[in-house]
Amino acid sequence: MQLDTPVKPDIARINGVALNNLDETLSADDLRQRAYSELLRQAAQSQGLLPASDEPSTDGVLSEEASSAIEALLEQSLSIPEPSEEACRRHHAAHQSAYSTGERVQVRHILFAVTQGVDVVALRNRAEVALLDVRCHDGSQIDGFAKAASTLSNCPSGAEGGELGWLTAEDCAPEFAKELFGHAEVGVLPRLVHSRFGLHVVEIMAREPGMEHAFEAVHGAVAMSLRQKTYVTALRQYLSLLAGEAEVQGVDLEAADTPLVQ
Repeated sequence: MQLDTPVKPDIARINGVALNNLDETLSADDLRQRAYSELLRQAAQSQGLLPASDEPSTDGVLSEEASSAIEALLEQSLSIPEPSEEACRRHHAAHQSAYSTGERVQVRHILFAVTQGVDVVALRNRAEVALLDVRCHDGSQIDGFAKAASTLSNCPSGAEGGELGWLTAEDCAPEFAKELFGHAEVGVLPRLVHSRFGLHVVEIMAREPGMEHAFEAVHGAVAMSLRQKTYVTALRQYLSLLAGEAEVQGVDLEAADTPLVQ
């Protein structure tokens, strides 16, 4: 996940419809989110699913009627086939750790928080230096990780050497859990972990494996996961088509990884 930088105040437009106000400073992701929502709102109007009288939004909040119309638009426009049992079995075999329960990790971290107005490049540089320092610490004297956490971390856990204790995936933000669970790594992770809170230097102190479930017990969850992947792909393609047919000003729609589906 890449950290976002604010977009300079300006008016972005989709087919002439303003997406923001001049006094707003939006992140690139937020601006793209508004652009895709407006593309879908206009498509719903063109399909007769939303009255032409529905007003566009400049604060990112669609009307209730527009939200319902977009839902109907996507239902009729996106083809989401049911995954075959063979595909489900392959997915389960390749991602068994994702369908286990009870996995726990003992974690500590150093958080470099992304806040309003922070210099993200400088923040990342500080985080990378800290990561290198704790990975290179030979452990012969004081606990280098705990010392770094106590002096650098923007998390209250810094006072405890960065200790977060034993965590399950449910205890973490999804993007954070994705980096911690379902892996075999123990020790300081060789990469910065990105989350909605900022950049983390993470050390896995210990792991307790979860219990893997047979395919038959999780067939429904596997099928749902594959349907979601298909939905994301179809949505990307549909939004790309809408963007290609629209007049787009002041917003880069090519940079989005998974528009509207985070």
